Amino acid sequence: MSKLMVNEIAPKTAGNKIIMPQGGIIQVQYTQFTGMSTPPLAAMTNTPLTDLTVNITPARTSSVIHLQAHIFLEFGNEGNDWEHVFFFYRDTTKLGQPAAGTRKTGISMATRTYRLQDSNSTPNIARYDYFDTPATTSTITYKVGIQVTIGDTLYINRTLGDQDANYIERGTSFISATEIAG
Repeated sequence: MSKLMVNEIAPKTAGNKIIMPQGGIIQVQYTQFTGMSTPPLAAMTNTPLTDLTVNITPARTSSVIHLQAHIFLEFGNEGNDWEHVFFFYRDTTKLGQPAAGTRKTGISMATRTYRLQDSNSTPNIARYDYFDTPATTSTITYKVGIQVTIGDTLYINRTLGDQDANYIERGTSFISATEIAG
């Protein structure tokens, strides 16, 4: 058995890229959002969440981009706890389930925690993944997107009430894009 030990691998030619075997990770880009925001959501409208945006420039047209998102949130209108869907945008293209009549389509929903009129606690969490095959080496902007049934305000990284007390939660959200060699 052999063992290869090196301190650094550098490209042989210009371009600053190492050719990875199929399935190897080429790069990871991410945006971690630690601030708080309250974007408005129009009913039955696909809405990008601009605080959760990441850019990546694929090295190969055959690459697969593994997208991941984690969103700490609370809806202003409790009815949206059951009536929403999250997805990703590739530039302006919605990724996820294709349109199907008047159904909300996307990738996933947020988990619902107990609320019963407690707007100072019980936030929701959305955590989902998607594998995209953009077939380009141009820079791509990925964004988290959401659609709700009832017009609303989304509270990101905080609860609706956000009062200073021991039982109040705040969190962190992120989006990441990992290029996998195709």
